[in-house]
Amino acid sequence: MAEQIIFYILATIIVASSLLAVTSQRIIRSATFLLFVLLATGGLYLLLDYHFLMAIQIAVYAGGVMVLFIFAILLTNQPGEAVKFEKPKRMFISALAALAGIAICGHIIFHNVAKFYTYIKQDELDMRQVGFTLMGTDKYQYMLPFEAISLLLLACIIGGIMIARKR
Repeated sequence: MAEQIIFYILATIIVASSLLAVTSQRIIRSATFLLFVLLATGGLYLLLDYHFLMAIQIAVYAGGVMVLFIFAILLTNQPGEAVKFEKPKRMFISALAALAGIAICGHIIFHNVAKFYTYIKQDELDMRQVGFTLMGTDKYQYMLPFEAISLLLLACIIGGIMIARKR
């Protein structure tokens, strides 16, 4: 019962913060609401007993990626300015596209619920096995993508510094 209450609280935070992130006219506020979404998603991982995913969610997304977002916002935009709304026609088309995406995701989830329950019943992976998989160089191991992402983040930081230097 307590888990359901916590789930509904986290789900409400995610939905409300997502809506506020999209509809807010201040870009820094939008980034802050996105941070709340990422933190509440980490809470959902904790509720599912995926401690490793919760730690990664908080450290990588809520920590690292949000710092990069805010860094980019401050370098490329005036944070005090209000964001202009799009034309109503574009907003309507965007709403239709969002509803189509929700319908497709709902269809996929509805038809794969039985498969999902088989994955839930499995135990959590051993952290040593996760570490070897992330940092290994054999087949089905992810050292190369991990290094590619680090180079991409380094290029973003250098680009941000170059933009700030021109100002």
